[in-house]
Amino acid sequence: MDPFSAEGELLNIHTAFHSGQYQSVLDFETAALSPENQLPARVLKLRAQIALGQTSEVLAAVSSEEDTPDLAAVKALAQLVAGDADAAEQLAQDLAENYPENSSVQFLAGTVLQAQGRSEEALALLGKHQGSLEAVALIVQIHLQQNRTDLALKEVQAAKRWAQDSLLVNIAESWVGLRVGGEKYQSAFYVYEELASAPSTSAPLSIVGQAVAELHLGRLPEAEAALSAALEKYPEDSELIANSIVLNVLAGKPSADLESKLQQVQPSHALLADIQEKSDFFDTAAAKYAPKVSS
Repeated sequence: MDPFSAEGELLNIHTAFHSGQYQSVLDFETAALSPENQLPARVLKLRAQIALGQTSEVLAAVSSEEDTPDLAAVKALAQLVAGDADAAEQLAQDLAENYPENSSVQFLAGTVLQAQGRSEEALALLGKHQGSLEAVALIVQIHLQQNRTDLALKEVQAAKRWAQDSLLVNIAESWVGLRVGGEKYQSAFYVYEELASAPSTSAPLSIVGQAVAELHLGRLPEAEAALSAALEKYPEDSELIANSIVLNVLAGKPSADLESKLQQVQPSHALLADIQEKSDFFDTAAAKYAPKVSS
């Protein structure tokens, strides 16, 4: 395989991964890739396995390879998804301190740190990137979670100057659009609709994006139809489950079964933490008004 063809093959794997075509990522033949492309391809394959719920297999595969920072970063992500958040956080912190210039460490350790509520540390690590679109995408996500839409928009606009046609930049721009609202809802819908209509793409990422845009546009039946069909095909996808829970809440339907399913698939999911936090707040408030019966 010549260098240009090898580079194109790695780009195809990246595109498949960020389109949510995780099984396609695993099906790519990578033996002929150049040595410098072997590790990035392997990291993408391991991350695809995590996305498909094969976390234990990933942990077993990288358990003895922590000397390679890229693979150690994959391990931290797998630990987080498996529910071992403390170990994941410690490993991510160690990697951030020792390998801050490594792009896999920046994105994967940054993901773990953000999930553990350490946003400023995650942003400091991600800010060291040198043209990493994954880092840009995560920076945008963090700013949106901080309700700093202005900073998220600024990050997207800066990235568009050097990566105008990138899939990740388009997706990040649609995230910002869903937060800005108005006519941007429809623009975001078109991004995901185009992604979903691409050849061989019916991945959860595009379906979730379409459904979220439909929800913002007030089209609950269309969103429900899309998510229900997708869940039949991808019953273990955590984002499909999480967004189905949100849809059920908006539609006034019970979601206990879906919450239990999400707990099985990804116990560390942010939605579960949010639900638990609100439940605790309710119990605390209710306790203040509980009748006091003297003995």
